[in-house]
Amino acid sequence: MTSVQKTLAQTIGLVLVMGALAWASVPFYDWFCRVTGFSGITGVAEAESDVVLNKEITIRFDAGLERGMPWTFTPVERTMTLKIGETGLAFYEAYNPTDRPVAGSASYNVAPYQAGGFFSKIDCFCFEEQILQPGERVQMPVTFFVDPEIVDDREGKYIHTITLSYTFYEIDLPEDIASLTDQTETTVN
Repeated sequence: MTSVQKTLAQTIGLVLVMGALAWASVPFYDWFCRVTGFSGITGVAEAESDVVLNKEITIRFDAGLERGMPWTFTPVERTMTLKIGETGLAFYEAYNPTDRPVAGSASYNVAPYQAGGFFSKIDCFCFEEQILQPGERVQMPVTFFVDPEIVDDREGKYIHTITLSYTFYEIDLPEDIASLTDQTETTVN
C-alpha cells in the first residue's frame, strides 16, 4: 500500500467515524439530559413520591408560544408552594381563536437547570400532541413532584424556587383530522 493509499484510507476512516459520532450525538444528548436533568430536562415518574419532607419549595409556571403559533396559552395559576415530595397538580389553559383546527406540541424545561433531575412529572399534557378545534378552550393538567433527594444534592439544596416552562409550537394535523378538514372545506365550497 502506497503512502497516498494509506492517507486516503485513513481520511475515509476518519470521515466515517466522525459521521457516526455526529449521527449518534443527538439521541445520546437527549438520553443524557433526561437521565441527569441537564439543560433543565425533567424526569418522568410512574407514581407519586413515597417521602414527603417538612420543607417547602415554590413552583412557578411559565407559558410561551413559538412564533406563528396562533393559540393563546397561559398557566391557570402562576405559583404554587408544596412540600418537597408532595404531589402537585397544575393546569395550563390553551385557546384556539382561529377558524381551523390547530395541532400543537409542547417543549418544556425547568430553571434553574440543576433542578431538572429532581423535578418529576407523573402525567403531563406535554407527553402527547394536542389538537384544538376552532374556538376551543381547554385546561391541560400536569401532575408532578420534586424529588426529596434535592435536599442532599450539593447544588440542589440551595434551590427554593423552580420555574416550569412550556412552549407550544404548531405541528401538522394528523392525517385523519386533516382529511376531514379538507373534506369539510370541499363540501362548503
